[in-house]
Amino acid sequence: MPSIILDFFRAVWRGPFGPAGLVILGLCVALAILGPAIAPYDPVARNYDAAGKLLRLAPPSWQHWLGTTLLGRDVLSQMLVGARPALLVGGLTALGTVVIGVNIGLISGYFGGRIDSFLMRLTDMFLGLPFLPFIIIVLSLTGRSLTTMVIAMTLVMWRSTARVVRAQVLSLREMPFVAAARITGASDLAIIYREIAPNIMPIALVSVAFALAWAIITEASIGFLGFGDPSVVSWGSIVYDAYASQMMYRAPWWVVPPGIAIMVLVSAVYFVGRAYEQVVNPRLRTG
Repeated sequence: MPSIILDFFRAVWRGPFGPAGLVILGLCVALAILGPAIAPYDPVARNYDAAGKLLRLAPPSWQHWLGTTLLGRDVLSQMLVGARPALLVGGLTALGTVVIGVNIGLISGYFGGRIDSFLMRLTDMFLGLPFLPFIIIVLSLTGRSLTTMVIAMTLVMWRSTARVVRAQVLSLREMPFVAAARITGASDLAIIYREIAPNIMPIALVSVAFALAWAIITEASIGFLGFGDPSVVSWGSIVYDAYASQMMYRAPWWVVPPGIAIMVLVSAVYFVGRAYEQVVNPRLRTG
């Protein structure tokens, strides 16, 4: 596994825009880890000036680099703290999505027959679920926590990965190395996870990257719609607070930074995934 991860980073570094994506993603991960520790103020505390007046919608200054919100909260501190929920939800969702999707794709493609038919009909059923409305309904019924959000997103995001992996396994199971493993008496599970699974790892890693991007966008969307965890400061919830306060145009320093952060992070993840995809699949290269 460490060698596979190392090969992944080497491949991304050789791909177009890959280095930029890795650097930006690394910086965002560092902010997610260190953000709460380096935030200059409590992200939910109200700030006052020397005269004791609430710093309501204060523009950027030396004391508050990104200004303050309608309630006098420091926007920079909220930005630093908000990086962690975005990457935490995105990373856990991407991991869960790939684990479920890869295993279903492996089992379905290898065994075929009734097992394949059942698993693909199950996949079709989840493909028919509306993505964002389903997540919102689950959050409304079970509670708006980050854990629930991860579970809800994972339940509907594995479907595409399962189909892509299954298509690859259908061709790999007919390869000579699989036949040789059968002749030596290897069990089905050994063939699936020792012989076939390593050959679909590039597809799985690409799926991780794109699932991470989609999960980050979805987490921000849920926060913006007001269905996120009310006790958690996230980039989406910052935009939602600005919108709900009807101050998006009056205080652009409140809404622009989280919007740019979401765009930059998702772009970085996309660059990483696209760079790796073009390295492992030369047919995607252009020019």
